[in-house]
Amino acid sequence: MPVDLHVWSIPLRTRFRGLTVRDGVVVRGDAGWGEFSPFWDYDDDESLAWWRAAREAADEGWPAPVRDRIPVNVTVPAVDGPAAHAIVTASGGCRTAKVKVAERGQSLSDEIARLEAVRDALGPTGAIRIDANAAWDVDSAVTRLAVLDRAAGGLEYAEQPVASVDELAALRRRTHVPIAADESIRRAQDPLAVARAHAADVVVLKVQPLGGVRACLDLAEAVGLPVVVSSALESSIGLAAGIALAAALPELPYACGLATAQLFTADLVTDPLLPQDGAIAVRRPVVDAALLAAVAAGDDLADRWRRRAAAVQARA
Repeated sequence: MPVDLHVWSIPLRTRFRGLTVRDGVVVRGDAGWGEFSPFWDYDDDESLAWWRAAREAADEGWPAPVRDRIPVNVTVPAVDGPAAHAIVTASGGCRTAKVKVAERGQSLSDEIARLEAVRDALGPTGAIRIDANAAWDVDSAVTRLAVLDRAAGGLEYAEQPVASVDELAALRRRTHVPIAADESIRRAQDPLAVARAHAADVVVLKVQPLGGVRACLDLAEAVGLPVVVSSALESSIGLAAGIALAAALPELPYACGLATAQLFTADLVTDPLLPQDGAIAVRRPVVDAALLAAVAAGDDLADRWRRRAAAVQARA
């Protein structure tokens, strides 16, 4: 067990991915700080990739960047129209918005209102993408995308609207809205199946679930599709790895989903990775001891994370 292992817990500003609090671990090595924060629905075997990403960050560092600024999208949770408008307006100049849809307990009219508010806040030239987290079947997705595309004034793409690679491929043949694959890459036994099946126009890569920056660069090359680098809802320590990946990719045609520090009520660093003029500068913030102490997890949660880290390391 690493000696320098710290467990943190930070409330979110708005319920997101079913969570009101995000927690995880940061570890320190010769190259700096790394984050280990798999969601609790990941088992120990799945969490191993997250541990490898944390150790890469802490022990090796990352490849040299080829750009110094990363354009980013603002993330709009499943909030009402006025709240969605306010989030975009306060986003630090983001010209792209990723809007959560298919929230349990909400209606199509809720989604339409949210998208219309986001379009109003962005203006006619902003880009809107949606994320359904694999909630629909193919027929439902065809119908829903047509309505939401109109409400948004045009969608840049729909992220993981259906669950399987076969469903993504079938949907892509039936809609003009471009399709992005997330879970079908991130949680797949064979992430290259998406490309073989012509199931997506874009792939979403998240550093922690895929085992680190270098692993993602190799995967991006193998898949051969445009890449959007996205967050796994991390602190700025985890986000720095996503920034490093986005900075190292040969091409970066889309804004990345790396502005999620905006969703946190606190952070581990004095200079969080937040957008200015719609982009985040490529840099690596350092954990601040006082801030880390302020968000330290309680004993029960800390013990739970330490047991989890030990179990995952045993599989390494």
